[in-house]
Amino acid sequence: MDMVALTALGVGGATLIGALIGFAIGKVPHKFNDAILGFAAGVMLAASFAGLIQPAIDTGGVWIAAIGLFAGAFFLNLMDKFTPHLHQLTGVEREEHRNNASLQKVLLFVIAIAMHNLPEGVAAGVSFGTEDTSAALTVAAGIALQNIPEGMIIIGPLLTAGVSRRRTLLIASATGLVEVVGTFLGYAAVHAVSALLPFALAFAGGTMLYVISDEMIPETHAHGYERMATYSLLAGLAVMLILDYYIG
Repeated sequence: MDMVALTALGVGGATLIGALIGFAIGKVPHKFNDAILGFAAGVMLAASFAGLIQPAIDTGGVWIAAIGLFAGAFFLNLMDKFTPHLHQLTGVEREEHRNNASLQKVLLFVIAIAMHNLPEGVAAGVSFGTEDTSAALTVAAGIALQNIPEGMIIIGPLLTAGVSRRRTLLIASATGLVEVVGTFLGYAAVHAVSALLPFALAFAGGTMLYVISDEMIPETHAHGYERMATYSLLAGLAVMLILDYYIG
């Protein structure tokens, strides 16, 4: 349980680290962001198979794994369609700002990140249900790597939309906190109902693959650096394969 708690804090804290980096360097260059995000996509791709999908097949069979995979993807798809509007939570009406017209779009972007963070946190927690700490930490590392650039890119749009620096940091931290909650929920769920483990592992793998395909890859290919992003993805995948070979 101590390892799960540390992992939850690490996964959620990665967003805060990214936010602090975002404050330090200001606007994140697309080239840098696409390279980091591409590398994280490669790490998550390896982690989703090695830490989630393969264990799901091993413990529950290929059909349970396939069903869980699609269920995870459909779940995130539905979440995307029902993104809530939380304009009042920024408190921006009480602050001076120049770009209120763009605030709703920025908030939807931030909320979408938070919504994706919940199942990603669940994925980290569920992975500990296999009792394979190495595989679970691989999954957590992939998610944490993705959260750093996410935290970085949240900062600029919020500040531009007129949100104060203090409240911007709180909002970025809240998206990471969602992931901490998700980690504990995933861990508790698979230990409460162990029969759900194969489905839960595949479900978590499906959510990760959905994020990679629907969010991360399109984002890294939207600014003219798609070749670099592709090689960054391959580098992330290769690093995880090498680590798994020598350490796993």
